[in-house]
Amino acid sequence: MEPLSFQEYICSLDPATLPRILRICSGVYFQGSVYEISGNECCLSTGDLLKVMAVALQKVICEDTVTGRTKELPPTFKGEQGCPPPWAQPPCPTGFFQPAPAPGSNPTLQTPFLGGGQWGLTLHQALGRCNGQPQPLLCPAIGPHTLLLHPVYEVQAAMHLRRDVVKIPSTLEVDVEDVTEEAQHVHFARPLLLSEVLRMEEALPAQAEILEGPGGPTIFESAWVSRLQRGQRLHLHGRSPAWRVLASAPSSGRHFLLSSAYQGRFRRRPRQFTGVQELAAGLRPGQRLHVVVTQDCEGRGDDVPPLGVGDRLEAQRLQGSGPGTRLLCHRHGGEEEDGEELLLPLDLGGGFVEEMCDGKKYGLAELLDQQPLPCEVRVVAADPGLERDALGALPALRLEARLDQPFLVGSFCQEPEEGFEIPPRWLDFSLLLSEGSVRSPAPCTLRCRVEELTEAFYYRLLAQLPGSAAPPPPRPPKRTQQGMSPGRRHPTAPRSLTAGACPAPPLPPLPALPQPSTSKQAGRGLPRRDSARSVGCTSAGCALPSLLGTDSDNGEHDYETVDDDIQKTIRKMQAVFPF
Repeated sequence: MEPLSFQEYICSLDPATLPRILRICSGVYFQGSVYEISGNECCLSTGDLLKVMAVALQKVICEDTVTGRTKELPPTFKGEQGCPPPWAQPPCPTGFFQPAPAPGSNPTLQTPFLGGGQWGLTLHQALGRCNGQPQPLLCPAIGPHTLLLHPVYEVQAAMHLRRDVVKIPSTLEVDVEDVTEEAQHVHFARPLLLSEVLRMEEALPAQAEILEGPGGPTIFESAWVSRLQRGQRLHLHGRSPAWRVLASAPSSGRHFLLSSAYQGRFRRRPRQFTGVQELAAGLRPGQRLHVVVTQDCEGRGDDVPPLGVGDRLEAQRLQGSGPGTRLLCHRHGGEEEDGEELLLPLDLGGGFVEEMCDGKKYGLAELLDQQPLPCEVRVVAADPGLERDALGALPALRLEARLDQPFLVGSFCQEPEEGFEIPPRWLDFSLLLSEGSVRSPAPCTLRCRVEELTEAFYYRLLAQLPGSAAPPPPRPPKRTQQGMSPGRRHPTAPRSLTAGACPAPPLPPLPALPQPSTSKQAGRGLPRRDSARSVGCTSAGCALPSLLGTDSDNGEHDYETVDDDIQKTIRKMQAVFPF
């Protein structure tokens, strides 16, 4: 067929013949142009093919042929009840359209055109009789003059290598020709996201070509991630059955994702708790938690006795509700002492470490069945299937949470035997599936058992864990000592490591120094430098009298003016603060 404008073709198109394949031919644009269509850029070049899937009326531009004014009519236009035109028999709603009579013709001859008793046409009926060209019409609901209707359709079409259906207005100024018959063999390839392939397990295994690599920051430190670039061909084998565990190494700052296929062996490490609230959170239903105090904790009057380093506690259960909730603990006594029951407030500080005597070696699945997460472990036997197990050299490993994120098993076509596992929801990119079935053996995925994560992605995953938005446990209130402001620290003083030890009583104030007589003041001068050096004393008892003044005649210290109380005070200071 001859090329037509896109508007002419769509207006004359019979929807019953869809889908139709159109080719963009020479016309307004010879080298193609970029259009803003449905919020997305769409490039139509000469020779491109469109597969028209559906056509929907969007609006109708109604033009008054006398005044030249235009008015938009919605697809649901029906008009209102009113007086029919004089030739209308019988009276009907004025929203119906009537072909305009030709000049000098008899209006009654329009009834053979309308089909007998039907004197008016709905908006859709009037458009259907236009055959691609606007016909003069009358509609009393709009005005008394002859009208021309210009429909605007929304055309839904598929294009080669476009993920979404393109929605094009019929008024787009391009010329097209219908090539449906000669293009029956053409396949319109639709790109897919890897996350979409995850839901198409019936199409796997398959080969695919990457159209655009993953965007955003890197999530894995593995070398295979950097090879996921445009043009790379992949084998997609299917969904991986493994689940994952998020882990971190506190000593080195490294972060990992462990597969359930990991064959290393773990040994539990005692848990550590900072404060009573963390201790209460570590309780498991129906079990008690045995801990040892590792940091002294001041008491709170008679209700909360102090806790000392080495005290052994058995955390049992929570009592109460709301702000008054307390943790019931039993403090074990010595060999000849009975224990006591303690009710510790949740905002009490201190440090605790779990008492445990578990030397068993666990596999990953067995460990998670018996130990709630998070927990600390140590790898005591590396995975024998790994050439180099990065977890074996770590002194401690913290297992944070189990993740059931789906993974796809893939391999590069150049290296089909070496596999990797991709999380499509974390590492998504667009690709094009190849046609036809593919048979390839399952690749080796040993290296996927331990994937090292980037620090940024680790903290992103950590923030998405359930309960991660909970506020940290409250810190114990600061104790304001008598005679001190809350923000000041006490001067350095010897500390007792015994829990509950009472501090030393404050020293009595020094008495006022006696003033020398007036007669002696006249004969005194400033102390000589050589007199201070001649004393040669290093004790506080000698240094203090040297500041009281010296005799100006013989340079000797005036000891007789020092009171006996001062001497006693000096001896007390020497006993408490030895120099």
